Amino acid sequence: MTEGKIDLQKRGAIGEELIRVEHLKKHFGDLEVLKDVSQVIRRGQKVVLLGPSGSGKTTFLRCLNLLEQPTGGKIWFEGKEITAPDCDINRIRARMCMVFQQFNLFPHLSIRKNITLAPVKLKLKTKEEADADAERLLARVGLREKIDAYPRQLSGGQQQRIAIVRALAMNPDVMLFDEPTSALDPEMVGEVLSVMVELAREGMTMVVVTHEIGFAREVADHVVFMDDGYIVEEGTPEEVLLDPKKARTQDFLRKVLK
Repeated sequence: MTEGKIDLQKRGAIGEELIRVEHLKKHFGDLEVLKDVSQVIRRGQKVVLLGPSGSGKTTFLRCLNLLEQPTGGKIWFEGKEITAPDCDINRIRARMCMVFQQFNLFPHLSIRKNITLAPVKLKLKTKEEADADAERLLARVGLREKIDAYPRQLSGGQQQRIAIVRALAMNPDVMLFDEPTSALDPEMVGEVLSVMVELAREGMTMVVVTHEIGFAREVADHVVFMDDGYIVEEGTPEEVLLDPKKARTQDFLRKVLK
């Protein structure tokens, strides 16, 4: 993928507290998906969430910008409690952008319009500024020539790179990735991961749900292993992936690293 693990600590990439989660709980009816999850994410950090299906990692991610409303607990973003009733969550989501498994591009809009719609509608940029940024960001991911194409004309890997560009066009403080390569054919995974690696190198704060252990080992500075609605183990990639202390983590890694 790239050569060597990114030395984020050496670059001084980790800054002040950006997100704080305390005693987060989420129920869907009688089903407890998150049981008591606390976490601090700092500016510039690359946090990777690992765990089996149903462990709660995607629900945790979706709670961070209230795409899922927590049942209990509190979340702060840049010092403001976003679980408070008076929070303007749409403004928060503009700065905490999510990239989904299924791309979620608007099929009836061109790539240009997919990218420029939100920043113009929210009055973050003029149409001219948004167009210029769209061209610049598309060139960065090697898709400048696709600006007037439609999603159906692109491969899955291209669509996911467009989804990343759409998030970047909002100039976010943090990007949330929900298994961004899980819907892709194997040969397309690398082209998406390479864009994410480059974002990590540039210091973007990232929270990533993934099964790509190689990506976690290379890019993350903090790995969180979840199971059954709890954080079972967390630490550096070296601590969690190479020398896990908990039996459940060891068992999971044995299965996925076969």
